[in-house]
Amino acid sequence: MSESILNALIHLFAIVATLNVDGVSQRGRKIVETYLRRYLDGELLFEYLKVFDNYLDFYHRELRGSEDVDLPENIPIISFQTTNVCRQIKKELLRDERIIVFLQLLEFINEDNIVTPEELDFVKTVAVTFNISDSEFSNIKAFILETTMEHIEKDKVLVIDKQIKEWSETIAWFMSGEKHKAETSKGKHIFKENLYGQINVLYIKSIHSFVFRYFGQLNLYLEGHKIVPERAYFLGTGAIIKGPNIESIYYSDIVNKFMETEVTTKIVFTGEDVEFRFRKSENGIHKFSFKEHSGHLVGIMGGSGVGKTTLLNILNGKLPPNNGKIKINGYDLYKFKNKLKGLIGFVPQDDLLIEELTVFQNLFYNAKLCFSDYTREEIVQSVEKILADLDLQEIKHLKVGNPLNKFISGGQRKRLNIGLELLREPYVLFIDEPTSGLSSSDSEKVMHLLKDQVRKGKLVIANIHQPSSDIFRMFDRLWILDKGGYPIYTGNPIDAVVYFKKINAQVNAAESECPRCGNVNPEQILHIVESKKIDDFGVPVQKRKISPEKWYHTYKEEIESKITIEEKTGDLPESNFKIPGTNKQFVTYSIRNLLAKLTNKQYLVIYLLEAPLLAFILGYFSKYISGGDYIFGNNKNLPVYLFMSIVVALFMGLTVSAEEIIRDRKILERESFLNLSRISYLNSKIVYLFAFSAIQALSFVLVGNAILEIKGMIFSYWAILFATACFGNMVGLNISSGLDSVVSIYILIPLILVPQLLLGGAMIHFDDLHKNLTNKHYVPIVGDIMTTRWAYEAMLVQQFKNNKFEKLFYDFEQTTSTAGYYTSFWIPNLETKLDECQRNIEENINPEQTVENLKIVQNELSRLPQLYDLPPFERIQDLTRENFNPEIAEETNGFFYFVKMQFNELALEANARKDQLFERLTDSLGNDEVFKFKQQFYNKKIADIVTNRNELRKIYEDEDQLIRKKDPIFMYPESNIGRAHLFSPVKIINERNIETIWFNLFFIWLTTIVIYFALLFDILRKIITYFENMKLRKTNI
Repeated sequence: MSESILNALIHLFAIVATLNVDGVSQRGRKIVETYLRRYLDGELLFEYLKVFDNYLDFYHRELRGSEDVDLPENIPIISFQTTNVCRQIKKELLRDERIIVFLQLLEFINEDNIVTPEELDFVKTVAVTFNISDSEFSNIKAFILETTMEHIEKDKVLVIDKQIKEWSETIAWFMSGEKHKAETSKGKHIFKENLYGQINVLYIKSIHSFVFRYFGQLNLYLEGHKIVPERAYFLGTGAIIKGPNIESIYYSDIVNKFMETEVTTKIVFTGEDVEFRFRKSENGIHKFSFKEHSGHLVGIMGGSGVGKTTLLNILNGKLPPNNGKIKINGYDLYKFKNKLKGLIGFVPQDDLLIEELTVFQNLFYNAKLCFSDYTREEIVQSVEKILADLDLQEIKHLKVGNPLNKFISGGQRKRLNIGLELLREPYVLFIDEPTSGLSSSDSEKVMHLLKDQVRKGKLVIANIHQPSSDIFRMFDRLWILDKGGYPIYTGNPIDAVVYFKKINAQVNAAESECPRCGNVNPEQILHIVESKKIDDFGVPVQKRKISPEKWYHTYKEEIESKITIEEKTGDLPESNFKIPGTNKQFVTYSIRNLLAKLTNKQYLVIYLLEAPLLAFILGYFSKYISGGDYIFGNNKNLPVYLFMSIVVALFMGLTVSAEEIIRDRKILERESFLNLSRISYLNSKIVYLFAFSAIQALSFVLVGNAILEIKGMIFSYWAILFATACFGNMVGLNISSGLDSVVSIYILIPLILVPQLLLGGAMIHFDDLHKNLTNKHYVPIVGDIMTTRWAYEAMLVQQFKNNKFEKLFYDFEQTTSTAGYYTSFWIPNLETKLDECQRNIEENINPEQTVENLKIVQNELSRLPQLYDLPPFERIQDLTRENFNPEIAEETNGFFYFVKMQFNELALEANARKDQLFERLTDSLGNDEVFKFKQQFYNKKIADIVTNRNELRKIYEDEDQLIRKKDPIFMYPESNIGRAHLFSPVKIINERNIETIWFNLFFIWLTTIVIYFALLFDILRKIITYFENMKLRKTNI
């Protein structure tokens, strides 16, 4: 309090003292001294008492002789002076401080038990100036000036009185006295045995505080100080009234009495023999029973690693206990989860905020996921109310930011985190370290916020570490855990100090607070619990004086044995909490996610410019120019550009999604209490990522195709790159969901990309892979599982086969190519093998080679009618070593000649039709324009790759058959289940030909869908968890 304010308050005391013609009594002066002692000590106290005497002397001289002073509207000078002083000080006095001043003034004027009309006018003037309501003015005036409570609102008073059992009537009469007659009102009562006299308590609702007066002769104590009978005392948070032979009167008991009429349905939170052990470990939570009620703030204290967070997770339903039951109003927490849905809230220690959204938006979209039946106006109203309760209205439009890039303070962040849960008003709220990392002032604000919830009838359970005295007093109940998860105390926080001091046999065991200042030192509890033995040299050793097991045993005998848990099922409070349907959740998640991305300007700029910039870089450096002008047909870097485009799409898809889920993991942990739809959340992420990937793919294609002058392929390229990017999105979301750190994610990305690069079909020919992996007939399995292989094949086949020029001649060239293969490679190879067989049989050598050659000839001739419309060879069964002879050889060669003639006719016809088409084209456009037309659409390097032009061997032997390597782009696959060689023009499914681009796109999307279901069921995380548990089991064996 500032010096000017204190001076003004002394002015008030002096003014009111002036009204008493008999001067200030010793009791009145004591009231002034008591008030000043709140703020001053030592010499300053006596100095300000002298100031009071000086002001008193001044007003006696000035005001008493100023009756003829002319004031506006004939206001008496004392009232005028009072108003001026009150106006001066009220701007700097909080409401509770104003009430304190007002109470002290009332006591001051009543110190002689006579209140004059002038004194009453004085306090009325103070009350009006301090904006104290009429009802509270009347209640406080009656409470201080009268000995009965007949003129006080019944719902604002509480009587604590006795039931005599131990002392004799004579002593009881002497102790109770005749001075005050016990009141028998029908209001709120607390009965305490052996409390001779009566304690009256007044509830001042505007400041949520209690004032009490004691009428009796017992020596009662408040915070270590003796209570003066009939004097008014504020009952501070956590305060205890103690006395001889009476049970302590706790602040929480008084609060609960006033809450009885406000809370319609109470919460009883019980645990019976609750026990938890970590796998293969003695650590966890030892058998523990408890019973807590609504209207309590429960603190869980203990050293580091004692199991406070574990206990909190057991109590909130996240971690099932091995034994025991936890119930809310008789309903088992783990058996009736649906029935208890919405009653429990949990605020973890870590931030749960979406950094890119504002304070209001964080609360608003959280509310939309909690209140399905609320209109937008009702949700906004609820958010505004919680903002007012949290004192966050001034910053509601500020972006939350992160701890390194702050827009709001740490205390405001913590209150906002708590507000996310308070918004849906859970009846049991668990908070992990609510004051962690906060300043003392912010810590008190957060604790006052929790205390407000307690006053509304909620049960709040919080882990706490090293609380200050003020914060410690705010707790109604305290649980203490010791190392190994041993519960060693449950009860009143202030009594905990006495409990441990007594067990430790300390001299001042009955002293819980500092006798001078009334502060409590919570740390001394842990110091006592963890105190070490001292060796002969006076050095503390590692062994403790009292082990956790002994503390636990004492707790079981002294405390838990007195806890009674009733097996009774009660009504559950109604909750407005109702989660929306999956579609509404999807919309809310989508809007929330989109807003978060749109507000991150840096993110938007980088990701929107990334694709076109990479397209420009790739296109510019890949634009091969031979001679003076760039010619698309001569660009030998085009295949490299196309493959790198696929890699870029995959990489962008991976990186844009790799942090999406891991960044929200803490938020998802909290929202798990809401039972929200995982599918809606994931789908919102996927839709956003797919839309973003579609934009990136389109911008890449437009820029890249423009630079390299690729024509007619915009949609095809976009469809392929978009599918590849979406596959990358799904892989990124899976690793984001499965792994626990961003570092691990980015370490894993190269492990995903490198195989895709190596086995995509561009860098290493599949025929040149390790012999255990390769397959001469089809693309090996290791290649088929690579998305880059399907995308690369689709792009090259589409670019070659369906460009505007090649599309005109493809069918003719395909027929010519096939005929050329059979006439120039297949038939000569088989004829050579027949000649070898004849020679080997005549010379009776190499029987194995003969059998093998005949097997190949037989297999090839049997395959021929299946592939083409040709008659079967009638003597095919005689192509064995036993039956083979010159006659069969001659017939076979004759059949080869027939086949050759058939293919030659097909080739001649195809060439003729091709020439006719070319001539018509030349006649229409001219030779130069046809050449330009070809150069604009037909790329030689791609043609070389898809026709395998640079491969010297056009035919291979493998597994008793000949494998064609000539012109794969013109060769139809034989498999009926979609398998094919690289650059196959079509894929065949159930005898139906499917264009390569559509089949490959289908396969990419199919794998994307498979990965989607893996994400939906969190397969990767389950696999990782399984192996971690298996490793842990082996370690513990």
